[in-house]
Amino acid sequence: MMASKPDTIPVIDFNAWSTGPIDEKKRIARELTDACRQVGFVYIVNHGVPNTLLEEAFSWSKKLFDLPEEKKMLAPHPPGPSVHRGYSWPGLEKVSQDIIKDGDEAKEVENRKISDFKESYEIGSEDFDLQPNVWLPEDILPGFRGFMVNFYWECFEVAKELLRALAIGIGLEDEDFFLGFHSGENNQLRLLHYPPVEEAKLSSNVLARMPAHSDWGTITMLFQDDCGGLQVEHPNEPGHFVDATPMKNALVMNVGDLLMRWSNDFLKSTLHRVTVPPIQSTLSADQKSMTKPRYSIPYFVSPNPKSVIECLSVCADGKHPVKYEPVVQEEYRRMRARGQYAEAPAPALIIA
Repeated sequence: MMASKPDTIPVIDFNAWSTGPIDEKKRIARELTDACRQVGFVYIVNHGVPNTLLEEAFSWSKKLFDLPEEKKMLAPHPPGPSVHRGYSWPGLEKVSQDIIKDGDEAKEVENRKISDFKESYEIGSEDFDLQPNVWLPEDILPGFRGFMVNFYWECFEVAKELLRALAIGIGLEDEDFFLGFHSGENNQLRLLHYPPVEEAKLSSNVLARMPAHSDWGTITMLFQDDCGGLQVEHPNEPGHFVDATPMKNALVMNVGDLLMRWSNDFLKSTLHRVTVPPIQSTLSADQKSMTKPRYSIPYFVSPNPKSVIECLSVCADGKHPVKYEPVVQEEYRRMRARGQYAEAPAPALIIA
């Protein structure tokens, strides 16, 4: 059952999705699309990813980011925004909602004046030539690659059920409609670590964690630790953000830009950000308040690169004319990615 208040993110229990009668599936699908229409974000409990598997995934993530910098740099993110794989050190990536076009170099430079203090590792399908994976040597972190390859596809199994529910909730006759555009090859598994940093540097905008942005794909599934810091724009108050408080064993699902375009804005791709977490750790040796480290694992679900995203007929009528021109997934991705990674890599950001 869906539970929510105007200033909170709805919670949906998926327990009956696979085993319940058709009426239960329709109810869950309706609740899911209602949440995506009103807020664009939703907690999913009983989603199908075993808790033990999630615990193992976070354990591997911590092992990865605990490695010395020179070991992590054996799998560096390639220069520029074309290939989004491998290790990104603090300060390399700059998240922004701005679209950088030819002649906008000054805007890109301005955006990078405030660095994002986080590190990440991007993983995709082993068979996707457009985005080849960049792995650490096996002897650096034995077992890491094998686990993450399996975890990538485990997450996609859950994503397929969410896509089926969304198709039913939107009103499509074929619950597998979206699966025809999603082979799973173009998804992205991201391991994220936000190291401890002085709280004052975040609150004064000397540094950022992850500025407000929307996601570019169809949906995102997020697993997060108990640190907090994720915030979602209030559906009725632009510019006001509410906490997406961590919920044990739940995933957070949000609508991406392409699903919003497919649905003609029926479903919302909502701005969200990572900022100062509500739970603080102890003071540093020089008595400065430090944030806790934060770990999260988003799984971005995107259509196949050549997919044409155009308004669904069930989402347009005389009162709701088509708002967006058709767009090809890979062209949209390249447009949004420009400015995220500079062609000349930024040096690692060191915080004294």
